[in-house]
Amino acid sequence: MAAAAAAAVGGQQPSQPELPAPGLALDKAATAAHLKAALSRPDNRAGAEELQALLERVLSAERPLAAAAGGEDAAAAGGGGGPGAAEEEALEWCKCLLAGGGGYDEFCAAVRAYDPAALCGLVWTANFVAYRCRTCGISPCMSLCAECFHQGDHTGHDFNMFRSQAGGACDCGDSNVMRESGFCKRHQIKSSSNIPCVPKDLLMMSEFVLPRFIFCLIQYLREGYNEPAADGPSEKDLNKVLQLLEPQISFLEDLTKMGGAMRSVLTQVLTNQQNYKDLTSGLGENACVKKSHEKYLIALKSSGLTYPEDKLVYGVQEPSAGTSSLAVQGFIGATGTLGQVDSSDEDDQDGSQGLGKRKRVKLSSGTKDQSIMDVLKHKSFLEELLFWTIKYEFPQKMVTFLLNMLPDQEYKVAFTKTFVQHYAFIMKTLKKSHESDTMSNRIVHISVQLFSNEELARQVTEECQLLDIMVTVLLYMMESCLIKSELQDEENSLHVVVNCGEALLKNNTYWPLVSDFINILSHQSVAKRFLEDHGLLVTWMNFVSFFQGMNLNKRELNEHVEFESQTYYAAFAAELEACAQPMWGLLSHCKVRETQEYTRNVVRYCLEALQDWFDAINFVDEPAPNQVTFHLPLHRYYAMFLSKAVKCQELDLDSVLPDQEMLMKLMIHPLQIQASLAEIHSNMWVRNGLQIKGQAMTYVQSHFCNSMIDPDIYLLQVCASRLDPDYFISSVFERFKVVDLLTMASQHQNTVLDAEHERSMLEGALTFLVILLSLRLHLGMSDDEILRAEMVAQLCMNDRTHSSLLDLIPENPNPKSGIIPGSYSFESVLSAVADFKAPVFEPGGSMQQGMYTPKAEVWDQEFDPVMVILRTVYRRDVQSAMDRYTAFLKQSGKFPGNPWPPYKKRTSLHPSYKGLMRLLHCKTLHIVLFTLLYKILMDHQNLSEHVLCMVLYLIELGLENSAEEESDEEASVGGPERCHDSWFPGSNLVSNMRHFINYVRVRVPETAPEVKRDSPASTSSDNLGSLQSSRRPKVLQRENSGTAQVFSLVAERRKKFQEIINRSSSEANQVVRPKTSSKWSAPGSAPQLTTAILEIKESILSLLIKLHHKLSGKQNSYYPPWLDDIEILIQPEIPKYSHGDGITAVERILLKAASQSRMNKRIIEEICRKVTPPVPPKKVTAAEKKTLDKEERRQKARERQQKLLAEFASRQKSFMETAMDVDSPENDIPMEITTAEPQVSEAVYDCVICGQSGPSSEDRPTGLVVLLQASSVLGQCRDNVEPKKLPISEEEQIYPWDTCAAVHDVRLSLLQRYFKDSSCLLAVSIGWEGGVYVQTCGHTLHIDCHKSYMESLRNDQVLQGFSVDKGEFTCPLCRQFANSVLPCYPGSNVENNPWQRPSNKSIQDLIKEVEELQGRPGAFPVSISSETNLSKEMESVMKDIKNTTQKKYRDYSKTPGSPDNDFLFMYSVARTNLELELIHRGGNLCSGGASTAGKRSCLNQLFHVLALHMRLYSIDSEYNPWRKLTQLEEMNPQLGYEEQQPEVPILYHDVTSLLLIQILMMPQPLRKGEEYNIIEGTLNLKKNDLYGFKFRPGCLLALISQAHLSEAQLSC
Repeated sequence: MAAAAAAAVGGQQPSQPELPAPGLALDKAATAAHLKAALSRPDNRAGAEELQALLERVLSAERPLAAAAGGEDAAAAGGGGGPGAAEEEALEWCKCLLAGGGGYDEFCAAVRAYDPAALCGLVWTANFVAYRCRTCGISPCMSLCAECFHQGDHTGHDFNMFRSQAGGACDCGDSNVMRESGFCKRHQIKSSSNIPCVPKDLLMMSEFVLPRFIFCLIQYLREGYNEPAADGPSEKDLNKVLQLLEPQISFLEDLTKMGGAMRSVLTQVLTNQQNYKDLTSGLGENACVKKSHEKYLIALKSSGLTYPEDKLVYGVQEPSAGTSSLAVQGFIGATGTLGQVDSSDEDDQDGSQGLGKRKRVKLSSGTKDQSIMDVLKHKSFLEELLFWTIKYEFPQKMVTFLLNMLPDQEYKVAFTKTFVQHYAFIMKTLKKSHESDTMSNRIVHISVQLFSNEELARQVTEECQLLDIMVTVLLYMMESCLIKSELQDEENSLHVVVNCGEALLKNNTYWPLVSDFINILSHQSVAKRFLEDHGLLVTWMNFVSFFQGMNLNKRELNEHVEFESQTYYAAFAAELEACAQPMWGLLSHCKVRETQEYTRNVVRYCLEALQDWFDAINFVDEPAPNQVTFHLPLHRYYAMFLSKAVKCQELDLDSVLPDQEMLMKLMIHPLQIQASLAEIHSNMWVRNGLQIKGQAMTYVQSHFCNSMIDPDIYLLQVCASRLDPDYFISSVFERFKVVDLLTMASQHQNTVLDAEHERSMLEGALTFLVILLSLRLHLGMSDDEILRAEMVAQLCMNDRTHSSLLDLIPENPNPKSGIIPGSYSFESVLSAVADFKAPVFEPGGSMQQGMYTPKAEVWDQEFDPVMVILRTVYRRDVQSAMDRYTAFLKQSGKFPGNPWPPYKKRTSLHPSYKGLMRLLHCKTLHIVLFTLLYKILMDHQNLSEHVLCMVLYLIELGLENSAEEESDEEASVGGPERCHDSWFPGSNLVSNMRHFINYVRVRVPETAPEVKRDSPASTSSDNLGSLQSSRRPKVLQRENSGTAQVFSLVAERRKKFQEIINRSSSEANQVVRPKTSSKWSAPGSAPQLTTAILEIKESILSLLIKLHHKLSGKQNSYYPPWLDDIEILIQPEIPKYSHGDGITAVERILLKAASQSRMNKRIIEEICRKVTPPVPPKKVTAAEKKTLDKEERRQKARERQQKLLAEFASRQKSFMETAMDVDSPENDIPMEITTAEPQVSEAVYDCVICGQSGPSSEDRPTGLVVLLQASSVLGQCRDNVEPKKLPISEEEQIYPWDTCAAVHDVRLSLLQRYFKDSSCLLAVSIGWEGGVYVQTCGHTLHIDCHKSYMESLRNDQVLQGFSVDKGEFTCPLCRQFANSVLPCYPGSNVENNPWQRPSNKSIQDLIKEVEELQGRPGAFPVSISSETNLSKEMESVMKDIKNTTQKKYRDYSKTPGSPDNDFLFMYSVARTNLELELIHRGGNLCSGGASTAGKRSCLNQLFHVLALHMRLYSIDSEYNPWRKLTQLEEMNPQLGYEEQQPEVPILYHDVTSLLLIQILMMPQPLRKGEEYNIIEGTLNLKKNDLYGFKFRPGCLLALISQAHLSEAQLSC
């Protein structure tokens, strides 16, 4: 029947088909029955031709075209009913034909009765609630609909209910995805005998009709798509086409719901290549069909990965097989033979770290499979239907139809192969999509159904090269966003990394492809094929290398970063999803000894990729300073496969390790990350903004730690176990920049670290060593032990809910790999370590969640502060754990004081890592421990309690991991002598603890107290060179064995480096930096260093005993406990010493040292015997000790209180003396000051953006953050203090005749009526309404920093509540609203002796001097004509002030545009701000608020700006108010009356306005003598003021005076 249908559909078309009669055509049911009967005959050719003609008319190719075009043509083509009616008519015909003349509903029911499918296959979209049972699931992506879940038996299973994000389908009945025991009752496997056969004629019509219907649908898709010229088709056009297509797709979707019988027919139609060939090739003369076919061919052209611009790339020489293309030879800065450089504008819109300026790199495509690169070729309806589904960006209806067909196994295989065939095209469409999130969800909706089936995944992997396609497509996708790496050697680096600012990474566009890859790697057969394929491994390592060193951070040393990049979110997500999760998937299949070869393959190619990377970045042995990247996926791949090889596959570690030189390179960058973490926590990266702290926290966060910090620590542990321990320890302290601190001298010069950071960096270095030597996550702990340790650490920080604890426990590996170690034991471990606190109701009615809290025995035995430090994201969590631990000890009565972190005994090391413990038994570490103990005992600076705690922890670790042979002989002195040989004779800590060091040579400044002129008798007077000579006589060596030489960690490390790599001297000189490297040498300004000899005469044991005395605060406090009870040395663990403070820790260490060596025991007793007789100390009860502790604390508190009181008294005395000096000026008039004027330092401002402090300068001015506002508050002031009644009628309306604004308006109008206009504008003030008020938050910033800040706000896409284009912003520090910056004038702005009034000048001379200065045009230090940055900014802020208020409030002249308006406006701004300042202070300068208001006042800076602009205007000396005011010279009485209107008489002038004009016309700042002269002259006029309207001029005069004083003088 199918063959007959195919022949009918694809056979030769008759030239004139015989159409049914019109009457028959209208009767659909009769026509369908007639055609079904004709097709049922043995010779059905005539019936087939008749059906073909009917379908040609019903499913006409012109109808979709007309419908798409719309309008009248569409209506005509659709028979007058519009396009919708035409489609409905066609669908009705199809339904009648399928039913064969019967009812369509009855036909559907009949077909459903023959459903043989045993699968559910229910498809759902996003936000559908579904279930996942981990017990029943074979694939981690298994899911069930609610109905199947409830009808199945999942009692006691590990399941969860979830809300689907991307959509999915029910897997019930699919034995490849879930176990049969989990099937519901409806989908239990049916035997084939129970399934009835489908009647021959039931689906006969479907086989004839559906091919033509689907071809019509494809024609519609072809015609509706228009290939764009530049961008993708508009979303509007696509949606329009899809909306028109919705009825047809819904019809197909309904057919799939009829069951397996109909799906089988659809499968045959969709996959039949002959049908497709016949229908698509027989185009005939139909122009519309031809046009749609041409569109289809055009759309196919862009389906491959080959672009025209790639042709040049393909012709170049390709790298040899098996080699990494990581280092692209010569593609940077060359002519572009191997790669292309694209500098398009879409590089990076983030602007962070200059990413947008970097050039994007495209690598060669020669290593890719050419079949993946070629254009697609379609052979069936299914292939083209999927093609258009991708082109239309996966419309939901089409996706649902394709997924509904999946229960048909034949279709599923065909569709999966088709999906794989189009995989590269999916990636290209996804990259160009504007709705990548939606498209990604729908891609995963499909792919997860296909690749979750292991058998199917294996089949397409073998037949369709699925792995090759996926890896190649991922590689190609990432190559579109590559940039040159700037790590290490920025100029010559050949390494390329992904640009984290690209939309591809920021939007996680790669997610669906990576998700598919992770999904198929969860299948063992597929992962095995991947691990066996060497070519795939090379390609994958090249892909991973694109993420190696991405998102490089460069430490800002001078200015704060202008814009904080958020690219680190994309970087961490990319490494986790694209690198780490596939790694965990592969690791889950390397768990048995038989898989050793897989690990060897990965390790081999990983090391090759790492070596290529080191070569590409030109790395030798020193990392570039002030750089850090948190992304080293190649290192982590190598580390985790090493761990799996030793833990599960029983591989010999040394067989997969590289040589010593490679190990030294491998350790550098992970170690650099650990040092950078300490730097970030020490605020050394503060200028890089908060984002760098975000990276440091993400690096250790629970979802990332097992893929980032844990592999890094493990790799460092492996390197430390195989490298020379002295070299490793020296490298640690050098990377943490604390080498110069490790000296026994009281003074030192740290050439690479500020003193304020030394303490925290030293703490960081020691803490890192403790973690490195204590952590056992990958060194021997089982999965359940790891789970228990993780759980205890999280519970010790805080009580946790069950859900939060699940979230905080690192999953290892990630969930997508399907296996979570310890998941089945989670509940049992939780019940073993924690107690559950049931939910309780709070008084308000809300319920507090139930929490888990650690059991008492966990605090007592399992609390591990090292694990807490490793897992804490916030430092406060460490303190929280210690506080909870302290509370437990006090509550249980185990320790009443403040305890130290307890020492926890470690699990035994795996034999492969025994070499790690050599770090604890190397002379370099012993020298460091000895030095730090000595400095702590001597109370040197920068040594905290935390440092001491870590030092003691390391000593105790060394004693726990010691295997000393009992021998009293010292180590041999044979062999080449080293610097540390003069410190300790051997390398074992137990024996070195008792070794006494008599003298130490140190390098100190010549002025240091350690410098001695005479050498001790027992010390050689030879210089340093003779001490280091290896040819010294043995006798002399013995004589000076107690003198330790100057020890240089850096020099010793580099000697080791040269020895280990065993290079020739000439080559080593080129590679290894010299000992006197500029990085470590003291700066030229540092004092000259000399060698001094310190008398020490101490051993580690003696230092510990004295430290016990120091911590206890009592002399001779330590008494060996074994003198009373010798059995104490035999007991392995003593509960007495489990918890306690530093004293307890010292006692525990001394006990362990004595128990391990008889020599140590004897020396401890001798040391104690020297300081005290062997009499047991008096036993002190706990109550007595508590009382003593209280008394000591009270005594110390009293001492601190007395010290503070003395300091306050001293300050008070100093203040009173200053206040007495600053008395009333009148008392100082007759006095002649002859002493030298004190120097006033230049004003220093702090920029709140870059953090730099410095004076304001003309080239780089500093400004105050200000808010300019128009205010009419002053205009509402009234002279009458009587309250007014609220008007209640029109007659009682209040008119503001007595307000300040009204009075001044009347006054100005009256003056302008009788006097000259320009003179009137000098006699009053404006601004009572619409005046400009200048406010400040008090914070300052550089003008150039402010401009950069404004630029970053313009680029910020976050919705803001202000207009940046209008200059509005928020203060970067306090976030107060502002809209301008007021420049600060350079200098101190204060006269050297402001209270001195010169008494040797007469009043007449002073008046003439003021007049002279006012008329001097160039007196102001800053000239606008000089065009300095300061003058430009002053001009700019003046424009801002003018634009703040409306034009009507600053233009009062009768002549519009008169310069007199500007002059009036400027001094009125000063008046407005003085008046408002007075109101702000409560109307009284003496009633509080003066200091606080003065701190935020900007009058000083405002006066400078106003004075600068006012002095640009000149007043004719004949009309100068100062001459009229002083009347020293007789003025011409006729002056001013020759014109039409006279000048305003001086007595009519507003006194305050006149004073402001005189002040602002003077050079700034005013000298006090000149200021008093002006004020006295103005006050003389005040006595004769003709106006009774007064506005506190006395207060305003005081404010004007204060505007010229410094903040310090104001506070006095």
